[in-house]
Order: sequence, then structure tokens, then C-alpha cells
Amino acid sequence: MIFPKFFINKTRYGAVDNMLMSNQNYTYEMLRSELTWVVGEDYVKTDDSDKLGHSIDYYWVPELWHDRGQKGTVPDFIVHPGSAREVSEILKLANNYGIPVIPWGGGSGSQGGALPIYGGIIMDMKRMNKVLSIDPVSMTATVEVGINTQHLEWAVQKAGYSTMHFPASIACATLGGFIAHRGTGVLSTKYGKMEDMIMSMEVVTPTGEIINTLPVPRHASGPDLTQLFLGSEGTLGVVTKATMKIHPIPESRKFHAFLFKNMHEAMAAGAKIMTSRLHPCVIRLYDEPETAKLIKRVLGIDKQGAYLVFGFDGPEKMVDLEMEQASTIAMEQKPEDLGSEMGEAWWEHRYKFFYPPYMFQLPQAFGTLDTVATFSNIENVYWAMKNTVKENFPQATFIGHFSHWYEWGCMLYARFIIDNPPQDPHEAIALYNKIWDMAIRAAIKEGGVINEHHGVGLKLGRMMKDLYGPAFKILQDIKQVLDPNNIMNPGKMGFKGAR
Repeated sequence: MIFPKFFINKTRYGAVDNMLMSNQNYTYEMLRSELTWVVGEDYVKTDDSDKLGHSIDYYWVPELWHDRGQKGTVPDFIVHPGSAREVSEILKLANNYGIPVIPWGGGSGSQGGALPIYGGIIMDMKRMNKVLSIDPVSMTATVEVGINTQHLEWAVQKAGYSTMHFPASIACATLGGFIAHRGTGVLSTKYGKMEDMIMSMEVVTPTGEIINTLPVPRHASGPDLTQLFLGSEGTLGVVTKATMKIHPIPESRKFHAFLFKNMHEAMAAGAKIMTSRLHPCVIRLYDEPETAKLIKRVLGIDKQGAYLVFGFDGPEKMVDLEMEQASTIAMEQKPEDLGSEMGEAWWEHRYKFFYPPYMFQLPQAFGTLDTVATFSNIENVYWAMKNTVKENFPQATFIGHFSHWYEWGCMLYARFIIDNPPQDPHEAIALYNKIWDMAIRAAIKEGGVINEHHGVGLKLGRMMKDLYGPAFKILQDIKQVLDPNNIMNPGKMGFKGAR
């Protein structure tokens, strides 16, 4: 393996640049030796299998690229740091050599956010996987962010608590991955997304400084640095440790399901539950096509309409009272009452929707066009996206559900599916990107945003200027100041590439 030309930092090397380029294999070996000195020989990988495994995530494009026998871009090194100090030393080396660094968690992201599109160093964080402390007084846990989220939940449960963070990817994703793109779990309607769960963080800046954000998330001591790094997808630094909220395990958790005549009436019921300031742990609404397609297959409900399920948890008396109030609101729209049995069935099978044979997979082309908007705009967003796909791409199916709810609006988890995409990979990717371009821009026009909890990554970076307008320059300026040599995950989130 030799370094592409842009790996050499011309500002640093100046007149000796040509000499280094003529001895690039030596440069490669020198950097490998220095990385080995930092983390140890067992934690620097250069095998082809390791490189391949760290060059494909759950983004459809690299999966297709590999499936069609195309040669993808792989990292030059996979490094497994064991401490913030080692992360710091790796970043200092990367600045010295002018080589990109891409933090890697579980590799389960769907936006290409961790792909090594310019080669460089993949910094695999899974070695940093310890629960450092649990504070039962403040109800917090301090953990290294390379921990698998299922392992984190098990550890917290052993102490008698829960993170209440139950994403569909709980078995394969890391806490750091969720921090990177403001991820969320099934119970977010009550317990919040990742940005609501994190109290403070330890971060290694792109130039190698180890910093800690303030120990509490609510203060008037200037801007909140925790929120700056949350959602930055490895472009502004490497999060190494986090203190997060934990919760008591509830006495009771109950669910109830209804079948509405149409999505509009179901949306009216869900919105009123939220604006009435009840506190459901879950509301999930499936449009008519997804009810017919997935709810039928997973739950066996073979009926026309829009399926709505909600749940409450906490002390049983409070659960029963809020459940009664929510059910009364739902019945105002005169739906079919499917009862608690069909609600509990959804909770029991909630992860099945995301795994074979129910989840879409190659050779299909598919994408999750998730967005979020206020209650005033969310239905307009839905119809704008659906009509855009239907009118311009007749070969595609559009389905959607609304899975994360707030007191002001909710998230649309829309999907498009093409059963027989073009065989030529270039043609297939061009079609895929065109659907994304048109559908997401239709959402933005109606008051939606690029994404709600999957992040921006490589897939959606080109739309960041559309979304932010002139404000995007502020993000670019922050990136430039923190990462002057542009080593941190270049080419993602709309930021410039490594060249």
C-alpha cells in the first residue's frame, strides 16, 4: 500500500515534498511504526480483511459497490486506541503526516459517515468499552464510548437501572456512534434522543488536546460545548468518554393499539396526545401502505387503515390514568380499538421490522428518507415526499411511519424501495442519488430537515448548504478553527474533502 499524493502535508514538508513522494513506501512504514509505538503491535491492523470490514457500513451504496464486484476505497491503517491519551497521540501523528482519521464505532451507520473515502486511519473505538462508574444519587453512568449499547444496557440493569436507550441497532452499534449522529431509541418520546441523555463528555480535539465539557447540561456559562460535539460525526474531534443519564426501571409499561381509517385521523390523535402534555414512552403511527405491507407481515393484522400504537410506563396507577386519557383522545377519531394485546404484540416484535426477512436488502434498492417537522408541517412533508417519489420514480414504492414524537411535532421515517434496480452500479447509484435529491429537497421546502436521527454522513452532505443557507458558513468556520489541517473525517457533512 502506498499513500495517495494528498496524504503528504505540503505545508509541513515544503521543499522535501518530492523526496518523500519518491520514498512513499518508507513513509508508510514509518507511520505504521509510530502508530505501533502508541497503541502496541496488536492494535494496528493492515490486513486486507480488516480493511474491507472497515470500508463498508449499512449505507446502500458501498454494499451495492461490493456486491457488483467493484473495488472500494479502504483505509491504510485500522488502529484500536485504549485511552484518550492514545487517541491524542494518534491525532498528533495524523496532523504531522497530513493523513485523514475516521472514528469508527459499530459500523452500522446508514449514511456512509464512517467510510474511509480518502483512505487514511480508521480509529476503531471498540477497545474503549468500559463502564467507569454508576452514580445512584445523581442517576448517571460514566462510560467509554466504544461500548456496545446492548452491553451498556446490561451493565446498567445489573445495577438496577436502565439507559432507556433501545434502538433497533442496539446489538451492533456503540454509544459513540449514537453520540456522533444524535441517534435515538424506541422510547425517545419520553426519555429523549442522545442529545437529551448526555450530561457531559471527554473529547480529543483534532489537534490532540484532551478536553472535558461542563459537568451539567443546563447552565448559563456560555455556549454548550457538549451540544457542539454531539452530532458532529467525527468531523470536529473524537469523543472518548461520556456521562449519561440513567433511569429507574418502571413498575409498569403498557401498550394499546388502534386502527384508524386513514393516516390523517391517526396523526390528529397522536398530535393531540402530545399537545395535551401526556407523557407516552412510545407513539408509533404507520401509514396505510406500511400497515398493509409490514404490520400485516410482522403482527398479522390484515386490515386496511393506519395502525397507531402508544405506550406509557412508570408507576402503575399513573400508567393506567395516562393510558385512559390517551385512549379517550384516540377514540375521538372513531378508530377500531385493537386493544392492549395488539399493542403488546408490537412491543414484543418491535425489532423484527429491521431484520430479515422483514427488512429490505439487496438486490433491492432502498433508503430511509427520515425527516422531522412541526405538527403544522409534517403531513405536508409526508405528501410532498410521497408525491415526489410516486410521480418521478414509478418503479419505487413509498411507505412511512412516524416513530419519534415531541410536544411540537414528530419524525417521519419514510422509505423508498425498488425491487429491481439497474444492474450497472453507476446507473443504480445515479438513480438512488436522484431519489434522495428530489425527496429530501421536497421535505426541506415544506419545513422538514435533512435528517432526524441517522445523521448526514457522505450520503446527504451535498444538501447541507440547502438546509442551512448562509448559516452553513458558521459550521465551516468552526470546522476550520478546530481542525486546521482537515484531518477529521474529511468530505462528510458537507465539509470539504481531503484534496
